[in-house]
Amino acid sequence: MGKFVLSKRSNGEFQFNLKADNGQVILTSEGYSTRASCENGIESVRKNAPDDDNYSRKESANGKYYFNLKAGNGQIIGSSQMYEGADGRDNGIESVKRNAPDASVEDAT
Repeated sequence: MGKFVLSKRSNGEFQFNLKADNGQVILTSEGYSTRASCENGIESVRKNAPDDDNYSRKESANGKYYFNLKAGNGQIIGSSQMYEGADGRDNGIESVKRNAPDASVEDAT
C-alpha cells in the first residue's frame, strides 16, 4: 500500500509526496504555507485520484512525459516525475489511482 510523506521544505513550506509500495515517488504536491493546508491537499488527492478525468497528460519541451492531477475546480494538486515514454506516464497514473485512496500518512517534518 502506498503512503503520503508529509515534509517541510527549506523555505518553511509544507509538501507531500505520494509513494508507491515500492517506495518510488509517484506524485509531488505544491508548497503549502500551513500543515493544515497540506493535509487538505492530501485529502483532495485521495478524493480526486480515482477519476481519470482529473488527470492531464502532458509532454514537456524536451520530449519527456508527465501528468498533473487536478481537483474538481481545475487546480493542480500534484504532479508526477518525468517519464521517458507515454506508457510510463500512464502507468504512473494507474499507480496513483491504486495507491492514493487508502494511503497512510507519514509525518517526516
